[in-house]
Amino acid sequence: MPSENDGNHLLIITGLSGSGKTTAFKALEDLGFFCVDNLPTALIPRLIEMTIASGGKIDRLAIVVDVRLGESAADFKKLFGDLRKLPFKSRILFFDASDEVLARRYSETRRIHPLARNATLLDGVRAEKEQLADIRALADMEIDTTEFSVHDLRNFIYDQFRFQNDVGGLNVTVVSFGFKRGLPHNSDLVFDVRFLPNPNFNDELKHKTGHDQAIVDYMRGFPETEEMLEKISSMLEYLFPKYIREGKSYCTVAIGCTGGRHRSVMLSIELADKLNELGYDVNLIHRDVHLQ
Repeated sequence: MPSENDGNHLLIITGLSGSGKTTAFKALEDLGFFCVDNLPTALIPRLIEMTIASGGKIDRLAIVVDVRLGESAADFKKLFGDLRKLPFKSRILFFDASDEVLARRYSETRRIHPLARNATLLDGVRAEKEQLADIRALADMEIDTTEFSVHDLRNFIYDQFRFQNDVGGLNVTVVSFGFKRGLPHNSDLVFDVRFLPNPNFNDELKHKTGHDQAIVDYMRGFPETEEMLEKISSMLEYLFPKYIREGKSYCTVAIGCTGGRHRSVMLSIELADKLNELGYDVNLIHRDVHLQ
């Protein structure tokens, strides 16, 4: 697993058609890499120059290179030698799979293999392997996806190229709401906190909201509040890495009380703070806080 302290990172992704380059590309995008697909090698130095000129805004770059565009192994080797002189930690990733698996994947997708327009599918796969043999020899890392499902390959990429301080890959939204106005749209997880004491029945508190310190102090006066908050945050701390592993990109956590103005607002704010401490960027929404 790389570290952001290692400096800028450049991954050149190449290999056999149908071997999983597109899946890897999308997984790297999820991990925060700036990704460019199917770029001719002649344009790569220009892209690197633009990246360096960004002043550090882009420090993870992944480029998919289709070496069937006529790139020779000699030109590719020279290019990569030049890239190693730049302020990037550069690696070539070569994706491969068995002839039979590559042919089956093409057959299942009903796509035409680029080298099998006038030959059998298996002949096209073998011709491409022969054509790319010299490029494979330049690779820093060969990734054989024969036994990988799409999910397996994505998890492999996450494990290999996620930075040490990343929790990334999951866009988290916490929504407070009132049950009397219905569930928030697209809620993934819903927690009902209507069992907690209701400030609405206190004349001094009913016109305040969960943003106010008076409501926070009132809620903290009951041990159930902290117990509920700890149980929810503990569950999410367990679930979120599992969601990321399975490729889930978005998760909306809804906290509901009766009107959506007191209890749910207070707990949502506290929960968002806990998730921020765990490293997640949280979008916090109070749907009903200003409604009577």
